[in-house]
Amino acid sequence: MKRSPLAALTAILASALLASGLVVFGSAAPALAHDTLKSSSPAKNAEVKSLDEVKLEFSAKVRMPFVIVRGDGDAQHQNGKPEVDGAVVTQAVKGPLPDGKYTIAYRVVSSDGHPIEGEIPFRVKGAETPAPSPSPSPSASGSASGSASASASVSASGEPAATGAPASSAPAPAATEVTATDQAAVEQGATFPVWLIIVIGALVGIGIGFLLSARKKQP
Repeated sequence: MKRSPLAALTAILASALLASGLVVFGSAAPALAHDTLKSSSPAKNAEVKSLDEVKLEFSAKVRMPFVIVRGDGDAQHQNGKPEVDGAVVTQAVKGPLPDGKYTIAYRVVSSDGHPIEGEIPFRVKGAETPAPSPSPSPSASGSASGSASASASVSASGEPAATGAPASSAPAPAATEVTATDQAAVEQGATFPVWLIIVIGALVGIGIGFLLSARKKQP
């Protein structure tokens, strides 16, 4: 059976179009594929004892990274800004993290300008808790406060401070003796002029009586 030239030309054109279509679609498929996250540390749903940093590795170079580490109550534990080195993004973490559930939320811009974002849950279990610092005992505190008060007294006056009771009771006997002596002197001073005046008055009265009797006896 002979084929016409037109049918043969049509078959050739169809084969050429089909081949060119396969080439076009085959080259376009890789161009439509976007960059993706290859791995993370910690991995998704991983369980770790401690965490100092988060590492995210993508399939190609990325830029403008944004990473946060959320804990219970939306508390954030990232430290500073993330660093990017080609396809690897590193984010420092404030530590140590206590036991609990956490989520790494990230967002980057891929090499073709397409944004890539996602979340990676993980868990911290068995973290070491810092030992509480020992508190000073009451006796030690009392001794320290007593020593501080004594030191303050010595530094302020230049001499050791004496207690209130001996200081107030020491001069009491001397004051009492002085008061008694002064009172006796006052009493003596008040008594001496009184009897002396009485004696002088009596002598004066006797003298006057003698003078009057002598005048009466004269003729």
